[in-house]
Amino acid sequence: MSIKLEPDLGRSALDEETARAELYGLLAALYYAPLTPELLAQLRVAATEAPAAGGFLEEPWRALVGAAREQDEAALAHEYDALFGGVGKPEVYLYGSHYLSGFLNEKPLAALRTDLLGLGLARDEVMKETEDHIACLCEVMRYLIAGDDAHVANLTQQREFFAKHLQPWVMSLCDTLQAHPKARFYAVLADFTRAFMSVEAQGFDMLD
Repeated sequence: MSIKLEPDLGRSALDEETARAELYGLLAALYYAPLTPELLAQLRVAATEAPAAGGFLEEPWRALVGAAREQDEAALAHEYDALFGGVGKPEVYLYGSHYLSGFLNEKPLAALRTDLLGLGLARDEVMKETEDHIACLCEVMRYLIAGDDAHVANLTQQREFFAKHLQPWVMSLCDTLQAHPKARFYAVLADFTRAFMSVEAQGFDMLD
Protein backbone atom coordinates (compact mmCIF):
# COMPACT_ATOMS: atom_id res chain seq x y z
CA MET A 1 0.00 0.00 0.00
CA SER A 2 1.11 3.57 -0.46
CA ILE A 3 0.07 6.91 0.95
CA LYS A 4 -1.91 9.04 -1.48
CA LEU A 5 -0.33 12.45 -1.07
CA GLU A 6 -2.45 14.34 -3.57
CA PRO A 7 -6.14 13.60 -2.98
CA ASP A 8 -8.45 15.39 -5.42
CA LEU A 9 -10.39 18.01 -3.49
CA GLY A 10 -11.70 19.74 -6.61
CA ARG A 11 -14.54 17.40 -7.53
CA SER A 12 -18.00 18.86 -6.96
CA ALA A 13 -20.22 15.83 -7.57
CA LEU A 14 -18.66 12.90 -5.76
CA ASP A 15 -20.78 9.88 -5.00
CA GLU A 16 -20.79 8.91 -1.34
CA GLU A 17 -18.31 6.05 -1.61
CA THR A 18 -15.85 8.07 -3.70
CA ALA A 19 -16.18 10.93 -1.21
CA ARG A 20 -15.42 8.59 1.70
CA ALA A 21 -12.34 7.27 -0.08
CA GLU A 22 -11.15 10.81 -0.87
CA LEU A 23 -11.54 11.88 2.75
CA TYR A 24 -9.59 8.91 4.03
CA GLY A 25 -6.91 9.73 1.47
CA LEU A 26 -6.85 13.33 2.63
CA LEU A 27 -6.53 12.34 6.29
CA ALA A 28 -3.70 9.98 5.37
CA ALA A 29 -1.82 12.78 3.64
CA LEU A 30 -2.42 15.34 6.40
CA TYR A 31 -1.24 13.05 9.20
CA TYR A 32 1.65 11.44 7.32
CA ALA A 33 3.78 14.54 6.74
CA PRO A 34 3.65 18.34 6.75
CA LEU A 35 1.37 19.71 4.06
CA THR A 36 2.95 19.90 0.64
CA PRO A 37 2.51 23.20 -1.23
CA GLU A 38 0.21 21.41 -3.70
CA LEU A 39 -2.02 19.91 -1.03
CA LEU A 40 -2.15 23.16 0.93
CA ALA A 41 -3.18 25.03 -2.22
CA GLN A 42 -5.94 22.49 -2.91
CA LEU A 43 -7.23 22.65 0.64
CA ARG A 44 -7.31 26.45 0.69
CA VAL A 45 -9.53 26.67 -2.41
CA ALA A 46 -11.72 23.66 -1.57
CA ALA A 47 -15.46 24.25 -1.50
CA THR A 48 -16.67 24.64 2.07
CA GLU A 49 -19.95 22.81 1.75
CA ALA A 50 -19.97 19.31 3.19
CA PRO A 51 -17.59 17.17 1.09
CA ALA A 52 -19.60 14.00 1.70
CA ALA A 53 -23.23 13.17 2.23
CA GLY A 54 -24.47 14.40 5.60
CA GLY A 55 -24.49 17.94 6.97
CA PHE A 56 -22.78 16.81 10.19
CA LEU A 57 -19.42 17.23 8.46
CA GLU A 58 -20.06 20.66 7.02
CA GLU A 59 -18.99 22.83 9.93
CA PRO A 60 -15.85 20.82 10.82
CA TRP A 61 -14.90 20.83 7.13
CA ARG A 62 -15.40 24.59 6.87
CA ALA A 63 -13.24 25.07 9.95
CA LEU A 64 -10.49 22.86 8.49
CA VAL A 65 -10.40 24.79 5.22
CA GLY A 66 -10.41 28.05 7.19
CA ALA A 67 -7.49 26.89 9.34
CA ALA A 68 -5.50 26.03 6.21
CA ARG A 69 -6.15 29.52 4.86
CA GLU A 70 -5.05 31.24 8.07
CA GLN A 71 -1.50 29.85 8.31
CA ASP A 72 1.35 29.75 5.84
CA GLU A 73 3.25 26.64 4.79
CA ALA A 74 6.19 27.30 7.12
CA ALA A 75 3.96 27.71 10.18
CA LEU A 76 2.10 24.50 9.39
CA ALA A 77 5.35 22.59 8.92
CA HIS A 78 6.68 23.95 12.22
CA GLU A 79 3.49 22.89 14.01
CA TYR A 80 3.68 19.39 12.52
CA ASP A 81 7.28 18.97 13.63
CA ALA A 82 6.57 20.39 17.09
CA LEU A 83 3.74 17.91 17.65
CA PHE A 84 4.84 14.77 15.86
CA GLY A 85 8.53 15.11 15.06
CA GLY A 86 11.71 15.83 16.92
CA VAL A 87 14.31 13.49 18.37
CA GLY A 88 13.06 10.81 20.75
CA LYS A 89 9.56 10.95 22.21
CA PRO A 90 7.12 13.10 20.20
CA GLU A 91 4.64 15.41 21.86
CA VAL A 92 1.76 13.46 20.30
CA TYR A 93 1.88 9.86 19.13
CA LEU A 94 0.13 8.93 15.88
CA TYR A 95 0.39 5.17 16.42
CA GLY A 96 -2.46 2.94 17.46
CA SER A 97 -0.24 0.69 19.58
CA HIS A 98 0.54 3.60 21.89
CA TYR A 99 -3.12 4.22 22.66
CA LEU A 100 -4.13 0.56 22.81
CA SER A 101 -1.25 -0.82 24.87
CA GLY A 102 0.78 2.14 26.11
CA PHE A 103 3.81 1.04 24.09
CA LEU A 104 4.95 1.10 20.47
CA ASN A 105 5.42 -2.03 18.36
CA GLU A 106 3.38 -4.21 20.69
CA LYS A 107 0.63 -6.80 20.25
CA PRO A 108 -1.81 -4.42 18.45
CA LEU A 109 0.76 -3.91 15.69
CA ALA A 110 1.34 -7.65 15.37
CA ALA A 111 -2.42 -8.25 15.12
CA LEU A 112 -2.70 -5.50 12.51
CA ARG A 113 0.07 -7.02 10.40
CA THR A 114 -1.70 -10.37 10.49
CA ASP A 115 -4.94 -8.79 9.30
CA LEU A 116 -3.16 -6.82 6.57
CA LEU A 117 -1.56 -10.03 5.35
CA GLY A 118 -5.00 -11.58 5.16
CA LEU A 119 -6.11 -8.66 2.98
CA GLY A 120 -3.09 -9.09 0.72
CA LEU A 121 -1.56 -5.82 1.91
CA ALA A 122 1.89 -4.98 3.23
CA ARG A 123 3.75 -1.81 4.12
CA ASP A 124 5.59 -0.20 1.23
CA GLU A 125 9.31 -0.33 2.00
CA VAL A 126 9.68 3.39 1.27
CA MET A 127 7.34 4.25 4.14
CA LYS A 128 9.17 5.22 7.30
CA GLU A 129 6.21 4.64 9.61
CA THR A 130 4.86 1.38 11.02
CA GLU A 131 1.51 0.12 9.85
CA ASP A 132 -0.36 1.32 12.95
CA HIS A 133 0.30 4.98 12.08
CA ILE A 134 -3.01 6.80 11.63
CA ALA A 135 -2.06 7.73 8.06
CA CYS A 136 -1.40 4.12 7.11
CA LEU A 137 -4.69 2.97 8.60
CA CYS A 138 -6.59 5.69 6.74
CA GLU A 139 -4.89 4.62 3.54
CA VAL A 140 -5.99 1.03 4.13
CA MET A 141 -9.57 2.24 4.60
CA ARG A 142 -9.32 4.20 1.36
CA TYR A 143 -8.22 1.03 -0.40
CA LEU A 144 -11.01 -1.05 1.16
CA ILE A 145 -13.51 1.48 -0.21
CA ALA A 146 -12.02 2.21 -3.63
CA GLY A 147 -10.04 -0.93 -4.46
CA ASP A 148 -10.87 -3.06 -7.49
CA ASP A 149 -10.84 -6.44 -5.72
CA ALA A 150 -14.42 -6.96 -4.51
CA HIS A 151 -13.30 -9.81 -2.23
CA VAL A 152 -11.27 -7.27 -0.24
CA ALA A 153 -12.80 -3.89 -1.05
CA ASN A 154 -16.28 -4.26 0.41
CA LEU A 155 -18.36 -3.00 3.32
CA THR A 156 -17.82 -6.10 5.43
CA GLN A 157 -14.05 -5.72 5.33
CA GLN A 158 -14.33 -1.97 5.91
CA ARG A 159 -16.48 -2.43 8.99
CA GLU A 160 -14.27 -5.15 10.47
CA PHE A 161 -11.03 -3.25 9.87
CA PHE A 162 -12.47 0.01 11.19
CA ALA A 163 -13.91 -1.63 14.31
CA LYS A 164 -10.69 -3.44 15.15
CA HIS A 165 -7.93 -1.04 14.15
CA LEU A 166 -9.31 2.53 14.17
CA GLN A 167 -12.41 2.89 16.30
CA PRO A 168 -10.84 1.71 19.60
CA TRP A 169 -8.28 4.52 19.72
CA VAL A 170 -8.80 7.26 17.15
CA MET A 171 -10.94 9.40 19.48
CA SER A 172 -8.16 9.29 22.09
CA LEU A 173 -5.80 10.69 19.49
CA CYS A 174 -8.31 13.45 18.72
CA ASP A 175 -8.65 14.25 22.44
CA THR A 176 -4.87 14.46 22.83
CA LEU A 177 -4.46 16.75 19.84
CA GLN A 178 -7.31 19.06 20.76
CA ALA A 179 -5.97 19.46 24.29
CA HIS A 180 -2.37 20.16 23.26
CA PRO A 181 -1.32 23.81 23.66
CA LYS A 182 0.84 23.75 20.52
CA ALA A 183 -1.93 22.46 18.27
CA ARG A 184 -3.71 25.01 16.10
CA PHE A 185 -4.29 23.61 12.62
CA TYR A 186 -3.95 20.06 13.93
CA ALA A 187 -6.50 20.68 16.67
CA VAL A 188 -8.94 21.65 13.94
CA LEU A 189 -7.90 18.59 11.94
CA ALA A 190 -8.59 16.48 15.04
CA ASP A 191 -12.08 17.94 15.27
CA PHE A 192 -12.76 17.07 11.63
CA THR A 193 -11.29 13.61 12.16
CA ARG A 194 -13.59 13.09 15.14
CA ALA A 195 -16.64 14.13 13.13
CA PHE A 196 -15.75 11.98 10.15
CA MET A 197 -14.97 8.91 12.25
CA SER A 198 -18.25 9.37 14.11
CA VAL A 199 -20.14 9.37 10.81
CA GLU A 200 -18.24 6.25 9.75
CA ALA A 201 -19.05 4.45 13.01
CA GLN A 202 -22.74 5.34 12.72
CA GLY A 203 -22.82 4.15 9.14
CA PHE A 204 -21.28 0.82 10.02
CA ASP A 205 -23.68 0.41 12.95
CA MET A 206 -26.59 0.78 10.52
CA LEU A 207 -25.39 -2.29 8.61
CA ASP A 208 -26.41 -4.56 11.51
